[in-house]
Amino acid sequence: MSKKENVKNEGYENRKRRFGDRKDGYRVRDLDSMHVLTPYLMPDRTNNEAFLSEVFDLTKVNEYIAKKNADDPEFKYTFFHFFMAALAKVMTFRPKMNYFISGHRIYERRDLTFAFVVRRKFTLSGGESLAVIKLDRDSDEAPIFQIYNKVKKFVYHVRREEKKDGITGDMDFVAKLPRFLIRFLVWILKTLEYHGHYPEFLRHDDPEYCSVFISNLGSIKMSANYHHLVNWGTNSFFVVINEKKLRPFFNPDGSYEMRDSLDISFTVDERLADGFYFANSIKMIKKIFDNPELVELPLATPIPEFEEGVSVKNEK
Repeated sequence: MSKKENVKNEGYENRKRRFGDRKDGYRVRDLDSMHVLTPYLMPDRTNNEAFLSEVFDLTKVNEYIAKKNADDPEFKYTFFHFFMAALAKVMTFRPKMNYFISGHRIYERRDLTFAFVVRRKFTLSGGESLAVIKLDRDSDEAPIFQIYNKVKKFVYHVRREEKKDGITGDMDFVAKLPRFLIRFLVWILKTLEYHGHYPEFLRHDDPEYCSVFISNLGSIKMSANYHHLVNWGTNSFFVVINEKKLRPFFNPDGSYEMRDSLDISFTVDERLADGFYFANSIKMIKKIFDNPELVELPLATPIPEFEEGVSVKNEK
């Protein structure tokens, strides 16, 4: 049986929970002693940040996006949709990018989820909403279409109906409580999180419990290379997409061409994987930027040239 067939038959949603697993993650059990002890020796996520920044050539992606928007749809495909689809594809085949540490233990996150901010209106008083979307890794629908449809639905929801997202409404309620009650409530939630019992109705819409938090600064004509992680929640992966710019790309003979590019930075929890693992993962993203049609393959379909030695499911 091929790897792809094995993934489709077993599926992510059908994976059975074992004692010690959480509702949102499977405990990683085949760790060496260093990785078992690391969460005790270096317990805070913000003290273990690793920062990576790369330049991505947009030449092929520009052509791909132009084709997707050839019929001039009301809601257009963007680089943001494409990047999320490329990242989802890579994270499916690089499971450590979807690990997290909680309660001094390392877990593989059950779902593949993305969080980002949507402005209701592009004005100073327009307000913001936090979006959380979940991808189906067992689906035959390509990641680019999953993301496009889910983002479109959310954007129309917040901009036309002007309703608050779930987590914002919860925070508005808590913010009105006296300080001692807020401190007590936070202590209770942190204790529940440590033991893997954080309330599902809160976790579902909290961006700090997602696989990756993406800040699309390019959409507001802004650039910033770095964003920190936080110790709240389980999010261990933050991405900043900067504004598109024209820059020279050099050929082996020393000549160069001016091309559109994106500066994209990644902040990760270095306790989860080594530099080689993350570097190889970024190479996979660049591979997709050079071959945009790969985002139209189902998430469980391997990426050519990267299939060997890749485990889609991290069996424990």
